[in-house]
Amino acid sequence: MNDNNNDTTTELPDGRLKRDISRLGFNAININSVIGAGIFGLPAVAAARAGDFSPWMFVICGLLTFTLVLSFARAASLVRETGGALLYARKAFGSFVGFQTGWLSWLSRVAAMGANTNLLVTYAAWFWAPLGDSPWRQVALTVVIGSMTWLNVAGVRNSMAAIYAFTILKLLPLSLLVLFGLGKVDVGALFGADMPELGSFGSTVLVLLYAFVGFEGTVVNAGEARSPRRDLPRALIQSITFIAVLYFLVQWVSQATLPNLATSERALVDVASVLFGSIGAALLTMGAVFSIGGNLMGSVLSAPRMTWAMARDGALPPWFAAVHDKYHTPHHSVLFYGATCLLMALTGSFVWLAMMSTLVRLIAYMVVIAGLPRLKQRAEPHADEFNIPGGMLIPGIALLLCLWLLTGAGPRAWLVTGIFFALGCGLYWFSRRNTD
Repeated sequence: MNDNNNDTTTELPDGRLKRDISRLGFNAININSVIGAGIFGLPAVAAARAGDFSPWMFVICGLLTFTLVLSFARAASLVRETGGALLYARKAFGSFVGFQTGWLSWLSRVAAMGANTNLLVTYAAWFWAPLGDSPWRQVALTVVIGSMTWLNVAGVRNSMAAIYAFTILKLLPLSLLVLFGLGKVDVGALFGADMPELGSFGSTVLVLLYAFVGFEGTVVNAGEARSPRRDLPRALIQSITFIAVLYFLVQWVSQATLPNLATSERALVDVASVLFGSIGAALLTMGAVFSIGGNLMGSVLSAPRMTWAMARDGALPPWFAAVHDKYHTPHHSVLFYGATCLLMALTGSFVWLAMMSTLVRLIAYMVVIAGLPRLKQRAEPHADEFNIPGGMLIPGIALLLCLWLLTGAGPRAWLVTGIFFALGCGLYWFSRRNTD
């Protein structure tokens, strides 16, 4: 597929996927992809590890994540097609590397979707206890995944409407918590806090950084963007900056409001209870439900485009590349993703996949960073190209960050990843054999 200088078309050159996503839309997608359930529990972890310095830990993690985001922003400005990291890998290193990047990333998203849907129902059971047990739990899992799957089949605009709604419902409780909690903060304690010891500092960064990942899914939908090479880099930078500031404020308010934050099992729920009374727990629990829901919706929007892109490139059977005549969505890939995620959610068999989720994400980051020079060589010049100050200096820092984070991956995660890599080799060979 050739790259064109004009991004502002309504469809891809082959007329298959409609370009309906704006920059605001990508900001909303990224906010939902990054902010999930983690922020509702991490304030306690951060407080236990870093004390009064904990708000600054989120700033530091945000700055480190920014090196990765800038690298992806650079890559996103060089292509305008659907695929994200798997497309960058294919353009830079060939079809096999691109396929494995997409295959393993897709599997990791299946695991996350299965786990997070169960977590959403667990939070929802706070409001109606039967959701915690059979058969209502299974009914809820089916309704959640089934409705999100159908929304994504029925058009990108429907998906984006849901994404916008989840964004508002997700941010409203957190914004109220910050707004009403700022009156309790202690500026002196914040600026006078001592940094944790070096060993504790490193382990805390490793834990908190995972509250910032997920942005890589946003770039997958470039083929449905109105002006992908212009809007995607800006949306990535704007949204991750907003998220870092929000995390900082949430941690600062939590630290000031709840003296025993470090030992709290329901950190933000307990903070909200102090600020708003008995209604606080319900408010933040509802916020957690919508936060996870938005994260799931972002997954269903982006992950099926991976199998669609792999089929487009001949690395999966053509069935996955089908596009609905009316809705202009990759409906076969969406339905397959929804069915697989539902199976995982109902059986709980996503545990083995979850072990490789973080490892695969880091490997994908490294592939994209290493491929930036080749992507530049193979891209046609255009006015919206995003350049990183210092050339490859910041991506180099991001690469070192990924290598450091990889040290936290255990041998079982490497083993599971290796097994699925081998399965991917077989699937790639089979698909190529039948398409060549």
